[in-house]
Amino acid sequence: MTGLSLPLVAVAAFLIDASLGWPDWLYRRIGHPVGLFARLITGCETAWNRTDLTDGARRGLGVLCVAILLGGAGGAAWLIQLLLVNFLGGWAWLGVAVLAWPGLAVRSLHDHVVPVARALAAGDLEGARRAVGMIVGRDPETLDAPGVARAAVESLAESFCDGVMAPLFWLTVAGLPGLWVYKALNTADSLIGHKELRWRAFGWTAARLDDVANYIPARLAGVLVCLAAGRGWRVMWRDSRNHASPNAGWPEAAMAGALDLKLAGPVVYDGVRHAKPWIGSGRADLGSQDIDAALRLYRRACGLAVVLIGGLAWLL
Repeated sequence: MTGLSLPLVAVAAFLIDASLGWPDWLYRRIGHPVGLFARLITGCETAWNRTDLTDGARRGLGVLCVAILLGGAGGAAWLIQLLLVNFLGGWAWLGVAVLAWPGLAVRSLHDHVVPVARALAAGDLEGARRAVGMIVGRDPETLDAPGVARAAVESLAESFCDGVMAPLFWLTVAGLPGLWVYKALNTADSLIGHKELRWRAFGWTAARLDDVANYIPARLAGVLVCLAAGRGWRVMWRDSRNHASPNAGWPEAAMAGALDLKLAGPVVYDGVRHAKPWIGSGRADLGSQDIDAALRLYRRACGLAVVLIGGLAWLL
């Protein structure tokens, strides 16, 4: 948009989120924009994803649900950005950055992983399971201490894409509409983009579009992790496809290679054991010190991301 430096907006939004996160007091007062997406998706799923309909009909209604969601999010964000540019002029970048801030999870991701490491370091396995249960979908009660640590490191690596790189990428490329369309789509994928029979047809569109939206950011995330560590390239290229997702394997394999760890492997969801392949060829018996190392690497990778975007803002 004329007069608006999107890389500058991205850097400002990153710095705001890295400094403040999304404070609890603010969440208690106004919630979070993603909650609006979740209510719309849940309402559509309840009304339209009926077992008396054919798979074709449910897939078509899933397309309609995603179209309404993305159209509403993108249209509202575009209008707000246009108004900010028209009314704030040269200061529009700051207004757009403030409204982009909730779409990032730089601080909250870090702050959700730290308690897992602290509980493990204190020998509190139950506390560590509760903490990791806040950030992963697997059954935490089935995890031993190394399993909890692996889950935390895997979630940190995968969410580096979903919560940091992808929002920054789409904000830099397409401004406020790009960021909030991505967040709406990613929310839809997390709620209905599953392979289980209930969601397979209705959530198909959300899952496929989320794969497309994360394609470039996931690979950028993996590259930044390797750059931040100065290693990990071989494992990233070799094992990135060992993940069920076409994208999540890139930052996870980069993290595994960078820290010489073995991630993923067999996992339990809803009481069912799934024989997933391993990512990496290092140690599988992780502990709190490995989570701390992953957090340090995460911070360096985030720093590299904002430096690169800042350089782009300077060039433009």
